[in-house]
Amino acid sequence: MKELLSPKTAFPPVTVGILAGGRSRRMGEDKAGLILGKETILERLCRELSGAGEVLISSGKKGLYEDLGFRVILDENRDIGPIEGIRRILAEASDDYVFVCAADMPFVTKELVSYLEEFISSDYDCYVIRDEKRVHPLCAIYHRRILPVLEELVREGKYRLMEVLLRVRTKYVSLELSCFDPRILRNLNTKEDFMEARKPFVFCVSGYSDSGKTWLIEKLINEFIREGFSAAVLKHDGHGTLRDHPGSDTDRLFRAGADPAACFSEEGFLLHSRRRLSAEEILGELSRSKAPPDVVILEGMKHSPYPKVEIIRKGIFEESVCDSNTLICIASDFLSPDHASCPVYAPEDVRGIFLCIRSYFHI
Repeated sequence: MKELLSPKTAFPPVTVGILAGGRSRRMGEDKAGLILGKETILERLCRELSGAGEVLISSGKKGLYEDLGFRVILDENRDIGPIEGIRRILAEASDDYVFVCAADMPFVTKELVSYLEEFISSDYDCYVIRDEKRVHPLCAIYHRRILPVLEELVREGKYRLMEVLLRVRTKYVSLELSCFDPRILRNLNTKEDFMEARKPFVFCVSGYSDSGKTWLIEKLINEFIREGFSAAVLKHDGHGTLRDHPGSDTDRLFRAGADPAACFSEEGFLLHSRRRLSAEEILGELSRSKAPPDVVILEGMKHSPYPKVEIIRKGIFEESVCDSNTLICIASDFLSPDHASCPVYAPEDVRGIFLCIRSYFHI
């Protein structure tokens, strides 16, 4: 018979266990401490998952992570892998159910925890996410009743998590049947993985002249900054009229033949060059910078393959010209949602457009 849960608490309470006790051999440095955006990967996970339950951090070394304000649980058996972190967190958790994830999975969300909770019943001991490639025992909910199994496996010297799943009642939960993007399970094991994860989310705000692209981008920048994201903008000048301020020192030096000519101060810098760069080349430079932006907005580029917010205004140009497969949403002062293949918002509904963009990128 399945557990009957009280209507007030749709699901039993869940503790969150973040495994940060690995040695990060392939990365070459502590993965949990790598900066992604404006915070470390571990800080990002703690902030996100604290909304799902009490957070416990598993560590292999005393003195690490205490400054984050969460309970740190130390391994008793060193260098036997994540089975020890799971064992110790289950032993210390105040709840029967514990959601476990690795500290190198920065894109896991509390919504994913809630999704797994929906499968909880007395029929199973653990609930493990599975995608089209593999099973993810480090993105799973475990019940405290499996503690004796973990202790037995440690005594036997059998440390593989798949051995755990074979010895207990395991429910495999398919990610493909959910609304989650597979990227939510991405591990950052190597420097290459980390550099790929640092690439900003890129989308366009497209539309004809005087449709309000710049106004909307200004408002979206404010929304991103308010939510803790950094944002950059690349504007495509289709008319080839890019100029420095006429008569400025930089402009005079550039016209004299300097290439590039730059001006810098404590406030920042300006660079003027005859070199031609594509949007992809500029985005690559941004990704490789010391502090890449979280989001890059391209103004224009309506025929590019990038995801887009298209602005369609009455009296300016009243039809969509973007490939429908690239549309995140449309901002229009007259178009009905019934006549579009994507969400439609009023141009002034900046918050709605912003939330639609976040949902599209799962950020």
